[in-house]
This record gives sequence, C-alpha cells and structure tokens, in this order.
Amino acid sequence: MAITTLDGYIAGAKERINWVKTATRTTVAAGYFSLFDIAGSPGAGTLSAGNTANGVVHTDATTGYRSIAAFGGGATGYVSAIDFTASVACRFILFDRLFTCGAYAFNANTALASQPSFLGRVPGGNAAGCANNTELWAEAVTAFTGNQTWNVTYTNQAGTASRTTGATGIGAAPTVGRCFRLPLQAGDTGVSLVTNVAGGTGTAGTANINVLRRLVSGRCGAANFMDTLDMLRTGMRQIFADSALYVLIAADSTSSGAPDIDIEIVNG
Repeated sequence: MAITTLDGYIAGAKERINWVKTATRTTVAAGYFSLFDIAGSPGAGTLSAGNTANGVVHTDATTGYRSIAAFGGGATGYVSAIDFTASVACRFILFDRLFTCGAYAFNANTALASQPSFLGRVPGGNAAGCANNTELWAEAVTAFTGNQTWNVTYTNQAGTASRTTGATGIGAAPTVGRCFRLPLQAGDTGVSLVTNVAGGTGTAGTANINVLRRLVSGRCGAANFMDTLDMLRTGMRQIFADSALYVLIAADSTSSGAPDIDIEIVNG
C-alpha cells in the first residue's frame, strides 16, 4: 500500500530520526564532503568500504547509519519532513547509500565479480528501468596527490552493460572525505551494477566508488539558521526500512561545521 492522500499521511505511522555530527572536517568551500567517519549520532563509520573485489550493500544496521524502525505489514515508507541546521552556512544532500566498493588505489584497474544486488532498495524493485535516478560518486578515503581521474564501467538502468563514465578528473589533490559525482554515459539515467574501476593520473591516494539514490537536498543559508522542508518540499521520496541514510555536506567555508538534520519518515 502507498500513501496517496493527505488523509493517508495523517493516518500513517511516523518516526523522527536525528542525524548530527559533533566533530568537524576540513573542507574546500562549495565542495561536497562525506562525514561518514566523523563522530556524532550516528557514531563514526569506517570510511573505506573494505571490499574492492565485490563491493558491499550497506543497510541501516551497518555501523555509521541511523536505525530505521520496521514498517507495518505491506506499508510503504517516505521522507515526509526535514528540519536542517548547521553551525556554518552549507548545503546538504540526503541519500540512500545503495552500494559501495573500495578503497581503490590511485592506479587501480579492478574488475568486480559477484556483486551483491541493491535493486531491492529502489522503487520498483527489480523491474526494468528501476535503477533510474541513481548516481555514481567517488569518495576520497585517503588524500590524493596529483590530478586524480576515475573511469568506472557499469551496467545502466536498462540493463545495458559496458557503459562508462570516461576518465573523469576529481580535482587537484582531493583531501579525505572529498566527494565528486561521476558523469554517466550519454542517455543513461542510472546504474544497476558496477563492473570495473580504473584510476589514473594521480600519484597517491585511495577512494571508494558509491552508487547513491538522492532523497532530499536543502541549504542552511547562514550559521545556525534552520530550514524546514514539509512533504511538498521533500517530495515524499520513497524510503525503505533498511535504507542506509548517507549525507554529503558542501560548506561555504573550509569547515564542515556541526550539521544537524531531523528527518521524519512516514509509512502507511
């Protein structure tokens, strides 16, 4: 069953989840950074995916993510509201982290095999095209030297194999936690499988490759300013009881500050 009316939302079971980081990361102004390994609530996770051969599917039970309560039988969950503040002006993106592999050395050329499927965590399940609106991101695990590039081969949302990002630069000497979105091949709208990861140009550093599903984005326009997104502004994006909620922060300054996100999840 899905929530399709205001009455359905009002009657739905609701849960509030707080995501806050109490330590900070040195950032580059306007650049997206992961705070996955930073102290807070949830506690710090391990930045490296720890698996370059197959990759892993994280869930809300994996260390570093907030736990989500089970939905009622047959119920569908949604992100219905968000309150967001931070100690610095910044932008945030809330994702469901579907798949991660790494950490790959700067000069890696690794073919993956026996990858676990994440398609049960996208709307539509395993139906053709269900991986629409999924994204590829590189996440620096250790600092790079040189102008690093990544070329990721993948199967797209329609099941077409051997698609590629091409060799994509991620900037000069990215620091720990820096994240870059990798472009998909022309015409593609999502990723259903990562099959090869190749690095180049840089001279040191390691990174994960993530498949992410975007849920909500917003902005804290000034230090300690709060914005509230209701169901119209969140778009009631579907979420799952085992979703791995993952946040990227792009600060206006060179510190991530202390972001605080309160997330309402409704199911019915």
